[in-house]
Amino acid sequence: MANEQLKPIVSLLLFLNFCMYAIVAVIGGWAINLAINRGFIIGPELVLPANFPPIFFPIGNMATGFFVIFAVIAGAIGTAAAVAGFNHIRFWNYDSLQPAAASALIAWVLTLVAMGLACKEINLDGRNAKLRTMESFMIILSATQFVYILAIHGGHQRRVRN
Repeated sequence: MANEQLKPIVSLLLFLNFCMYAIVAVIGGWAINLAINRGFIIGPELVLPANFPPIFFPIGNMATGFFVIFAVIAGAIGTAAAVAGFNHIRFWNYDSLQPAAASALIAWVLTLVAMGLACKEINLDGRNAKLRTMESFMIILSATQFVYILAIHGGHQRRVRN
């Protein structure tokens, strides 16, 4: 059966990840809204600048657009994975582990992509405090989500039926 000693640790990690993923999604939504409102408008007589990024954000640097898009996707998937994790905490058996582990793994991989883009954005410099918050959360989430995945797998053994 399940190892009940890991349940409080898993619950704490899950709640922490849920809150951080939700904050990342909200800040990312703000950044996308700002980019839409202050977007680059090209008239018929104007041409694109030479180094115009394909995803333009008036805040941050050249990596901001890619980072924000992937962070919002990771935030949405991470929040949904946390809902599956809450269901797993409720039942705490091998059958509820499968969807929780699969969705957590997908959220972690997307978090790693966003974390890599956050590192690139940090390297390029020139961003505001909200973007720094998103970067920090993505770096922290890449570690805490991995520990969460290890913890839910460590707390279960498959029961053999005779």
